[in-house]
Amino acid sequence: MKVSSKLLNVTDHHDYLDVATDGAQFRVYLLDENIIRIRGTFDQEFAPEESYALVKTAWDDAADDLLADERQRVTPIAIDLKTTDDGYTVNNGKYTLHIHADPFYFEIIDENGHVVHKDLAKRSFVQDNLGRSFHYSSMGDHDKFYGFGEKSGKLNKFKRRMRMHNTDSLGWNAKKSDPLYKMIPFYIDFDTQANLASGLFYNNMYDSVFDMDCEHSNYWLRYSYFQCDGGDLDVFFIGGPTIKKVVEHYTDLTGKTAMMPLPSLGYMGSTMFYTELDEHSDDAILDFVDTCKKNGIPCDGFFLSSGYTSGEDGKRYVFNWNKKRFPDPAKFVAELKKRGVLLAPNIKPGILTTNPITPEFQQKNAYVKTADGTADEIDQYWGGPAHFVDFTSPNGRDAWGQKIIDALASIGITSLWNDNNEFEINDDSATVDADGVHQTIGAVKPIMSTLMAKTGINALKQYDPNVRPYSINRAGFAGIQRYAQTWAGDNYTSWTNVKYNIPTILGMGLSGVANQGCDIGGFDGPLPEPELFVRWVQNGIFQPRFSIHSCNNDNTVTEPWTYPAYTKYIRAAIKLRYTLVPYFYSLLYEASTKGSPIMRPLVYEFQDDPKVAEESFEFMLGSSLLVANVVDKGQTEKDVYLPAGCRWLDLKTAQYYDGGQTITVPVDLGSIPMFLRTGSIVPRSFGIDNLHNDVIDHLNVLVEASQDVDFTLYEDDGVTNDYKQGQSLRTKLSAQATADGVTIDVAREGDYPTQVKTMEFEVCCPTMAPLSVNLAGRDLPRFLNAAKFADAEEGWYFDGEKRQVIIRYANLDAQSYQLGINFSIKDLISI
Repeated sequence: MKVSSKLLNVTDHHDYLDVATDGAQFRVYLLDENIIRIRGTFDQEFAPEESYALVKTAWDDAADDLLADERQRVTPIAIDLKTTDDGYTVNNGKYTLHIHADPFYFEIIDENGHVVHKDLAKRSFVQDNLGRSFHYSSMGDHDKFYGFGEKSGKLNKFKRRMRMHNTDSLGWNAKKSDPLYKMIPFYIDFDTQANLASGLFYNNMYDSVFDMDCEHSNYWLRYSYFQCDGGDLDVFFIGGPTIKKVVEHYTDLTGKTAMMPLPSLGYMGSTMFYTELDEHSDDAILDFVDTCKKNGIPCDGFFLSSGYTSGEDGKRYVFNWNKKRFPDPAKFVAELKKRGVLLAPNIKPGILTTNPITPEFQQKNAYVKTADGTADEIDQYWGGPAHFVDFTSPNGRDAWGQKIIDALASIGITSLWNDNNEFEINDDSATVDADGVHQTIGAVKPIMSTLMAKTGINALKQYDPNVRPYSINRAGFAGIQRYAQTWAGDNYTSWTNVKYNIPTILGMGLSGVANQGCDIGGFDGPLPEPELFVRWVQNGIFQPRFSIHSCNNDNTVTEPWTYPAYTKYIRAAIKLRYTLVPYFYSLLYEASTKGSPIMRPLVYEFQDDPKVAEESFEFMLGSSLLVANVVDKGQTEKDVYLPAGCRWLDLKTAQYYDGGQTITVPVDLGSIPMFLRTGSIVPRSFGIDNLHNDVIDHLNVLVEASQDVDFTLYEDDGVTNDYKQGQSLRTKLSAQATADGVTIDVAREGDYPTQVKTMEFEVCCPTMAPLSVNLAGRDLPRFLNAAKFADAEEGWYFDGEKRQVIIRYANLDAQSYQLGINFSIKDLISI
């Protein structure tokens, strides 16, 4: 066993610091004022730098060429080493890193003197006799822990022991199962007493474990630890002080969420059933799309399950088209496009040894190799023995990319569904290229699925440089958000899962993955009962990835119209989703620039309210909408906690409530409890049924201006990469309450010509109806007759039931203008 107990030497290299102890040696970089890197190894020398997760570095890295279009090389903050009574300190402007000598440990203190991280003295860094490395951290009495990627259970992972390992978790339980599909070794430590947040990211792809005070020893008091099976203890401290800032700074390091095409926010149909028919699966899917339309249910895509690849022996052969089921794939894709529906075919990186393309990939040296490197590794896969594409090899990426072009892109496909990509290769000593560094699969396994996504979107862009690909991944490592939307795999049909899938998604959002979802209705298990199905859809419409997907074990198919008497509830929920698409798309843009989650835990927005630190099931959609879905069976009323710091408007009853209290609201089967935060702007569009074919030309903006608020509405063409060349429009909407009214400022930036022809504002008026409304210096006409206002192109009307003024006008060409709402009292009595 090796233990870092005493400091031996410190060497200042100006850009970085070398720290030698009697156990491990460390290299310290002050990457910026928010991020400190502490890289530790128990070997004599550091291994070559190679990270596929980082987009911000200050050193040479073997993946620099591969990530050249993504990675930012910065100059680290210069080291100013100072001596103290018991060691040394360095400072990055916001945080001071203390290097204690005897006993040795690291400690990080913020600019106000608060300890935000402290190693466990005398036991900070340890390597056991099995070669496993440990990093122990001290813990206070008021810590909550969030993140950890894709995990089950409640949002706060205090007293949890979690394994980091990618696995195919068919039928997983969202309350208890661990591990799952994705591996993101990052967490947020929230000290509720000091109201301070910070994070730790372990840039290590070996199987690992987090223990957050589950293990206890009286000799060491309270602690947490990270344990990895190999590699460096490469720790990145991420500063806050808020949870929002930790997420922003973490995604500065590992990348922001990809700007997916607009239609990816629509409803995606899916089921394994259709692709397992004996023949004419294409007709069945087209009929599904047509039935959606007949039922008034919007649909923008279909996830094509892997049965389309089945060979004559029934096995899945990736990149093969089963011609009995799909006689003319190109015609099928074209027919879907006419209907405004994208096709995302399922592709798998395990290539069965009987697949006709196996010899081609062998000849191209595209597979993971055996431990001695002399042959292609073979392991169990779905359908039998298989080889696995080495996505850390240029050969593997080239071979895979060319197949995507030949079999998919060439017939009009621009979306990919990357499935079964956990790379469950049992022999961790199997070898991979690792872009010339040469590693074992055990050292890089979780990055394979991430690079699979990168390879796929690069192939689609190679075939059509201006296409904006839509990629969805089941597995992944830190940074997967740069390439793919993700979903949490094959959940089981149960009330437990519809409820606990919520904190799974919220935890992913706090781990940098803003664009995430879960199968709606449950993938594995029986057909959901009607009430469960309705509640699952009502909850699912707020997930960035919204897809009803099933592989039911009772010969049923979960479809929106499965229960005809309940279809009206399904339709209403999905139409609500489409109404919110302008808001969703703007939140996706925010995620792509700031790293902000789309679905957010209450503690993300209301960190100052101690009552929300443990809340797992209520959530915010963006910063404005609180959603308290009904996720328990048989409820006729729902308790809702409304966070302190603002007031809340019940969008169903138009009643205001003070924050900081729990209210009880009645619910029925159609209820979707939603509350608008005071100081909010929510852009909407009514009547959109298809995001491919319909134009969002009528924008409705809901405004609550009791508190000052601004929001950036984002627009582009939604389907090409022209936005990267400046063809986008960012409209900053700002609302302020004045002494006698509300002013709304509209300021545009960007070259994209908006498609919006009609602007409509719905402004909450809790105490007083307007006297007049002024648009860019002129008064708009008032309507007292709702029917006449409905036909008017311009004017305003006060809705007394909602207590909202509705303002309508033709969208102005001006880059900026102001809308003024006057609440002065008109004296109708005095002469």
